[in-house]
Amino acid sequence: MRKVLTIIYACLVAMFLVGCGADTAMKKGDKFYALGEYHDAASQYKKAYSQTRAKDKPLRGQRALKMADCYRRINFTQKAMAAYNNAVRYKQADSTALFYLGQLQLKNGSYKEAEKTFTMLLDSMPDNSLVKSGLESARMAPRWKAEADLSGYTVKREDLFNSRRAEYSPALAGDDYDQLYFSSTRNQAVGDELSGITGTKPADIFVAYKDDKGKWQKPETIESELNTDQDEGACSFTSDSRTMYLTVCKTDPNYPRFAQIATSNRSDASWGKASVLELSRDTLSLYAHPAISPDGMWLYFVSNMPGGMGGLDIWRAQLTTAGIGSIENLGEPINTPGDEMFPTFRPNGDLYFSSNGHPGLGGLDIYIATPISNEQLVMSNYNQTQAGELNEKTNQNYSLLTTNYSLEHPGYPINSSGDDFGMTFEGLHNRGFFSSNRGDARGWDHIYSFEKHEVIQTVKGWVYEQDGYELPQALVYMVGNDGTNLKLSVKGDGSFTEEIKPGVDYVFLGTCKGYLNHKEQLKVDTVKESAEYVLQFPLASITAPVLIDNIFYDFDKATLRPESTEALDKLVTLLNENPNVTIELSAHTDYRGSAEYNKRLSQRRAESVVNYLTEHGIAADRLSPMGYGKEKPKTIKRKLTETYDWLKEGDVLTEEYITSLKDEEKQEVCNQLNRRTEFVVLRTTYGLFNDAQESKSKQ
Repeated sequence: MRKVLTIIYACLVAMFLVGCGADTAMKKGDKFYALGEYHDAASQYKKAYSQTRAKDKPLRGQRALKMADCYRRINFTQKAMAAYNNAVRYKQADSTALFYLGQLQLKNGSYKEAEKTFTMLLDSMPDNSLVKSGLESARMAPRWKAEADLSGYTVKREDLFNSRRAEYSPALAGDDYDQLYFSSTRNQAVGDELSGITGTKPADIFVAYKDDKGKWQKPETIESELNTDQDEGACSFTSDSRTMYLTVCKTDPNYPRFAQIATSNRSDASWGKASVLELSRDTLSLYAHPAISPDGMWLYFVSNMPGGMGGLDIWRAQLTTAGIGSIENLGEPINTPGDEMFPTFRPNGDLYFSSNGHPGLGGLDIYIATPISNEQLVMSNYNQTQAGELNEKTNQNYSLLTTNYSLEHPGYPINSSGDDFGMTFEGLHNRGFFSSNRGDARGWDHIYSFEKHEVIQTVKGWVYEQDGYELPQALVYMVGNDGTNLKLSVKGDGSFTEEIKPGVDYVFLGTCKGYLNHKEQLKVDTVKESAEYVLQFPLASITAPVLIDNIFYDFDKATLRPESTEALDKLVTLLNENPNVTIELSAHTDYRGSAEYNKRLSQRRAESVVNYLTEHGIAADRLSPMGYGKEKPKTIKRKLTETYDWLKEGDVLTEEYITSLKDEEKQEVCNQLNRRTEFVVLRTTYGLFNDAQESKSKQ
C-alpha cells in the first residue's frame, strides 16, 4: 500500500512540475515574441505544448496557435501547417488562423487543400479581398504552372553564390554590372551570436565580382565598417554606384526590433559606416527594402506606417537637395490589404515588387507594374483621416498616390509556391538575379538567375575629352522623330545606355561645361535579335589646344595629302555643330631646321587647312591660321603617358629635353609629337552680337 501511495505521490509531483515547466516556457516564449525573436519564442512554445496534458485540449490548441504563428513568421512552413492543424483539431482556430493556414497551404503547393480552406472562409467572410485572392490563387496556380513554357523565362539556381544558410535580395552594381551584392546569414557574417529571430547569424551584405573574362567569382566579405554584428540587408544603389541604401535592424534586449533604412557612401573601393536615414518622426513603424527610381528622384521603400492600405505597403519619398521631401503611399493597384515588399526597378522604369495580397502561386510572388499614364495624387476620405492623424503626431505630410499601372504576373518559373522576391537586372536586358526559398524545407532563401529572351535594341555611348579621358559630368540629349526627348546622365566611365525603337531616327547631342558639343545621328532598323549600337562623343575643350589627328602634308611642303580628308571633314562637322565658335588653327614643326624656315612652312600649312575648311562652307572670319614653327613644343597630357610610359604628365618636348634622351627611337617619337596641327577656341559668341555689341534679338 505504501509503495502504491509513493507512486501516486510521485506522479502528482511530476504532473505539477510539468505544469510549472509549461507555464515557465510560455512566459519565456511570450517575452521572446514581444521582442520579435520568433525562432526563440517558437522553441519555448513547442516546449510548453509538449508538456501540456493531452486532456487539456483547449490549452494545447491555444499553445499550438502561438507556436504556429512563430513558425509562419520564420518560414518553417511544414511546422507551421502542423501547428495550425493541431489548433483546428482542438477547436481553437479562428478565422485568422484558418486564413494563415490557407496561405501556408498555397505556399506548400497544396492547392486543393487551400481551395477547401478559402472556400470555407469565404462563406463567413464574403467581402474579404484577401480571402477572395487566396481562393483565386488556389484555382489559378495549377494552370499557371502548366503554362510555364509560355512565360518565356528560364530560371537556374546559382549555387556559386549560395551557402547552407540564407541568401536574398541580390543587387547588381558597377558600370558594367560586374558586381553582385546580396544579403546572407552564412557563417562568414560578422559576430558570434545567433539571431533570436531566425536562429542563424544576423545577415551581412556580401559581394561577388566578375573576372576579366566575365566569369563570376566566389562571394567575398566586405572589409569595412558597413557590416556589424546586427542585421544589414536588402541594399540598393544610386546610378553611379557610389551610394548604397540598405535595411538595418538593431538589437535591443528590452525593445521590439524595427527595421530602418540607412545609407553608406563609397570612398575609393571601401564602403563607409551606415548612417540611419530619418524618413519620418514616427518611431513605431518599420522602414525597409529601399529602391532608388531610375531618375534618382524617389526613394521607394516598405513600411507599415499609418495611412496605408493594410499590412506592409510600398511607399515613396521624394529625394531633394535639402533632404527627404514628400512621402506618398503608392495606393492601388499595387498595394493591397496584404503585404507588398521588395520594390525594385528595371532601368526602363518598370516597377517590380512582391506581394501575398494579389492572386499568385503562393507565398510572395513577383509582380510587374508598368505606368501607363501620368501620376495623379488622390486622397480618399479614409486615408485623409489616417494621414491627418499621423501628420498631427509627426508633423510630416503623407498622401496616397493613385497611379494608372498595368499589373502583370510573370507566371512560373519566375514565381513558385514559395517566396519569390528581390529582382535585379543586367542593364536594359530582361535577365539578372532574384531570390527564392522554393524547395528549401528550412524556408531559407537562395539566389537564382533568370532570363527572358527579348529583342531589345540599345545604344551605348561614351563621352570623353577629344584627346583625353571620360567626362562623367557630361549630359547627352536624345531626340527621336517619334517624340522621344530625353536628357541622359552618364556613368562614372562617361558611358550611357538607352533603349531605342526600330524605325525611329534619333539625334544625340553630347554636352559638357567647358567643351564644345558633339552630335551623332542614328537610324534604327528592325532586327530579329537584340542589337547594340555604339556611339562616340569626343568633346573638344574650349580652354586648351585640341589635337587634330591624322593631318598629313607632302614632305617639306604645305600640300595636304588625301588621307587628311577624313579628319578635316570631322572638323567641318564640329564647326557646323558649334556655329558660334571661332578658332585659331595652328601648325607646328619639330626643332630641326631654322626657326624662320619652320615658321614659314607651318604658316603655309595652317593656311592650307583653313582653305580646305572655307571651301567646305566654314566662314573665313571664324578661322585664324597661325604657324608657330618650333616656338610651342608639345606639353604631355596624362592620357599620352598610357601610350608612352617613359613620358610624364607635364613634360615639355623642347630641343633640350629631346636631345637629352639617349634612345634615338624616343627622340623620333618626340619629334613626331611636336609635328602637329591643333586648334584652340577663341570665341563662343560668333554671330550672337552685331558690330555694336547689341544682341540681335533686340534689333
